[in-house]
Amino acid sequence: MTAFLFIIFVVLLLFSVPIAVSLGGASLLGIAFKTSIPTFIVAQRMVGGINKFPILALVFFILAGNVMTEGGVSRKLVQFANAFVGKLAGGLAIVSTLAAMFFGAISGSSAATTAAIGSIMIPYMKEAGYKEDFSAAVIACSGLLGLLIPPSGTMILYALIADVSILRLFIAGIVPGVLIGLSLMCVEYFISKKRGYKALDLEKEHVSKGKIFRDSIFALLSPFIILGGIYSGIFTPTEAAGVAVFYGLFVGVFIYRDMSLKKLFKACYGSALSAAVIMFLISTASIFAWLLATQQIPQHLIRMVTSVSTNPKVILLLINIGLLVAGTFLDNVAAITLLTPILHPLVVSLGIDPVFFGVVMITNLAIGQVTPPVGMNLFVVSNISKIPIERIAKEALPFLAVLIFDLFLITYIPGLITFLPNLLLY
Repeated sequence: MTAFLFIIFVVLLLFSVPIAVSLGGASLLGIAFKTSIPTFIVAQRMVGGINKFPILALVFFILAGNVMTEGGVSRKLVQFANAFVGKLAGGLAIVSTLAAMFFGAISGSSAATTAAIGSIMIPYMKEAGYKEDFSAAVIACSGLLGLLIPPSGTMILYALIADVSILRLFIAGIVPGVLIGLSLMCVEYFISKKRGYKALDLEKEHVSKGKIFRDSIFALLSPFIILGGIYSGIFTPTEAAGVAVFYGLFVGVFIYRDMSLKKLFKACYGSALSAAVIMFLISTASIFAWLLATQQIPQHLIRMVTSVSTNPKVILLLINIGLLVAGTFLDNVAAITLLTPILHPLVVSLGIDPVFFGVVMITNLAIGQVTPPVGMNLFVVSNISKIPIERIAKEALPFLAVLIFDLFLITYIPGLITFLPNLLLY
């Protein structure tokens, strides 16, 4: 049964069938030909996979990111970052990463962060003389911070499947997210210094840093309102997503006055498309994962892995390698939905904190966003810059090396992940 499922799934993927349809098709054929289970269970399990209240947070954070992009918030964040770090060597590359860190704390999406920052920064970087391939690679790698810096839609999904605290997972992602952001900035600085890339003032006129800060204050308040409200207990992550949408509309309409009815429709339409794709993927992946669970795949995996070693450090090494490979072929939503039910029992049986493992897993899959053939950020930035994915991926190699180093750093120094949750939560 298990072999049949995976063979059908792989065959469908080889014929360029979308991942969601491949998962659903393999599940349906597996049930029809390899079990006596009635096929209507497919519909029941698909609906059950998305019939969870916290999934609303995913939808609202997608909408919040699009609303703030159309409402001018992302542009203000870029201007603020440029005013304070833009004068460094490679300043515009560093600005891109810093702006992505701020915007990632609003949108919760890697693709949304890549699109929002890339559409603004790539033209400026081109004008300043940056190599186009390098500019695109910077944006793609910076965009993955949308998965790591809370709030993150992928973290919400993992928390739902693994049954762990969303709040604890959000707090656990702060230090790794900042660490990776700073690491990317260091790579950008040294490459830019070597190549002679300089900054470009985004402002047509000379404006003081004080004025830029005042103009950007409402954009800068966005992550503090969202995350501060969650961490203080004023509202839940799902409620915070709704607040983010309302705040984005308020700022876009009444403060920056960039939000028109046309832009609002564009934000809603784009969010509806993105949410529909993600919800369909979650629903089909949930039936596939359920079928694997009925075949006791997690239990077989535990026995197989523990026969090799019972040392958690060795097991984490093997899992990291496996997830890095999986991330090159699977979208992060599909990977989380498929692999969490399999890997979660394994790490728990070894005494590994599931919140710690969640951050490690999401970091692996974030790296997958910039590795072909399925790296979503590569596709997004390729569409913006009109540069082939192969050229962007080649220029991203130094960043990938640092990302993998950071991955193993947080894996084997778990305090980088667990320190803040243990300090702030009891």
